[in-house]
Formats: sequence, structure tokens, C-alpha cells
Amino acid sequence: MTKRYLWVGLSMILLVISTGCGFVKQLGKKPKGEARARLDTLLNYKNGSFENLAEDSNASVKHNRWLFLRKRPKTVRPTRELPWVKTDLKTLQVSVPTVVWFGHSSLLIKTRQSNILIDPIFGNHAGPVPELLKAFNGTTHYHAEDMPPIDVLIISHDHYDHLDYRTLKKLKPFIRLAVVPKGVGSDLIYWGFDPKKIIELNWNQSAILPGDIHITATPSQHKSNRTFGAENKTLWASYVIQTGGYRLFYGGDGGYGPYFKKIGKHYGPFDIAFLECGQYSPNWPWTHLWFGQAAQAAVDLHARLLQPIHWAKFVEAGQPWNEPIKKLLPAAEKLGVEINVPRIGEPYTLKDPPKKVVWWDFK
Repeated sequence: MTKRYLWVGLSMILLVISTGCGFVKQLGKKPKGEARARLDTLLNYKNGSFENLAEDSNASVKHNRWLFLRKRPKTVRPTRELPWVKTDLKTLQVSVPTVVWFGHSSLLIKTRQSNILIDPIFGNHAGPVPELLKAFNGTTHYHAEDMPPIDVLIISHDHYDHLDYRTLKKLKPFIRLAVVPKGVGSDLIYWGFDPKKIIELNWNQSAILPGDIHITATPSQHKSNRTFGAENKTLWASYVIQTGGYRLFYGGDGGYGPYFKKIGKHYGPFDIAFLECGQYSPNWPWTHLWFGQAAQAAVDLHARLLQPIHWAKFVEAGQPWNEPIKKLLPAAEKLGVEINVPRIGEPYTLKDPPKKVVWWDFK
């Protein structure tokens, strides 16, 4: 093992010793007792775990368990601060749904009546060990205290780069309702959230909320876990968000599959689709969109506009930091898909021309 990873391992041990309960708290709590019993009644929950719609193709992939030890190119992290825009989110007034992206997969959707926050992570790193997933420079200028009151928090799944304990701990007093996939409510309750303010959804279940918001959890092709040996104990989901006559799709994490066409046929067309375009790896080809697959998924969804997410904040695989967007653009052009790529913190209002300024063209 390299000196770097030996140091990381020792750092983790020291962190557990020094932070004690705080470290354990970040791990969350898988469903038990009545919460677990309710999961046993679900068709997509078998033998103690959730299942994807299709057979798990990862089972046939020959994984390279030492891939993480390979020396990554220096370009996995940008050489300078990413450009960003400072927006006063508390005073921003909109008449048409407006989206602010914070890097990776974190989004704020402001509507005429409501604020919807999705998969927020505002710290300097993802997960309980700071050394492993450090945020890029320029991606940490927004904090929990910058957020307006949150009418609806949406969580796609329980991975650390989407469900962040430190962020939610700070936001908790200002969150009116949380919509999460089945089982994820156990984490929030463990962290002090009022169970009455948590709505758990299975795939194709909906919730009609105050402020003209209709949210439907839809399938994705992924997995879940916050600790080793506890895989798929909670559900993962994509979401259809309907508000003010507009339809938005949030893909969360998920590999390419026929479910995109089914969602497009049943719930589309969409005014915008937020789909992951980065952090793909030969070790997980089935659970993340590969190269330009987000463009094809947007076509399947009947989306007027595609905004790439799950990039430009963390190193989770071995590609150069800006390769995801460079691979996506030609794939989208070939398929006739319009792309919206705002800078971090830059508001985009639906129906406006897409943001096309090339701000990522540096190493």
C-alpha cells in the first residue's frame, strides 16, 4: 500500500478516536424494527435488500480492486479555482422556476411560491474522512446559512456525496418537509428530524405538497450504502418535479437503462433534465452514466434541455476533472440535445436561452 493510503487509513483511525460519537453519527442508521418491517412488504425489496429493475450487470463485471491505487493524472483536479457567481438566494425573486447549481449534484429550485433543495452538500469534503473526497477550489463558497427557508428537501440516495450529515445538521431548523426514498428516513430521524416532516416514497409513488409542488419518485439503476456490509438497505431514486405547469427531472445517480424511456413516456416531456455526466469508472459501468450517455437519456426522457450534474466538485474516479463535459457536448450535438451549463451559483430560469459560456476549458 502506498504511503498516501497508509496515511489515510491512520487518519481515519485517529479521526474515529478524536471525534468519537460525531464520526459514528455521520454513518447514519439503517432501517430497523417497524421501519424494516414496512420495507419487507415492498415488491422491490427482497431478502433484506432493495433491487434494481434489471438484473445487476455489475455481477458480470471483472472489478479491479486495486484500481484506486493507480496513479491518477494531475488533471483529476482543476489547477485553479472554478469560476462561480455569488447570488443572494434569500432575496432572489422569480415568476418562473429558476435553478441554481452548487457543483456536483446539489441544486436549489426556486418557484413563485417555494424553495426546493436537492442533495445539498456544502462542506469542504464528502464523507467522514476529509482526505478522501476534498471539494475543488471555487465550489465551497455557498453554505447552509446562504439558503432561503427550504420548503422541500429532496434526497436521491444515501451515498455521502448526496446525503451529507454536516450540511443537513445545519439546515434542519429551516427545512419544512423532506422527501426521500424508502428507508432513508431512518437516517434523518437518527439525526434529529421530526418523523412527521419526512415523506418516504417508493418508485412511482407521488406526494402533492403545498406551494403547487407535485413530486414523484421514479426508478434509477444504482445502489446504496453508508457502511461496508450494508449495501442496498435503503432505496435510491430519480424524481419528477411538477410545479407551475413545468416538469423537471432529477436523475440522481444511475446507469443507463430502459427505465429512462419508460419515465419519458409516462411522465414527459420535460422542460429540463438534470442528469449525471461524470465520475464514471470501469469498476462501476452499470451504476453511473458512461461518457455521453446523458445525452441519450435526455432523448429518452423527451427533455427540452439537459443540464449535466455529478461533476465539477469531487474526484470519485480517474478521469480529468473536465472530461465529463467535454465528452457530453459532442454526444449531445449529435443527438440534437440542447445543453445548459451554468457556472456554480449562476441562476438559470426555465424558458431562458441555455447558458453556453465555456468556463471549464482549463486543466
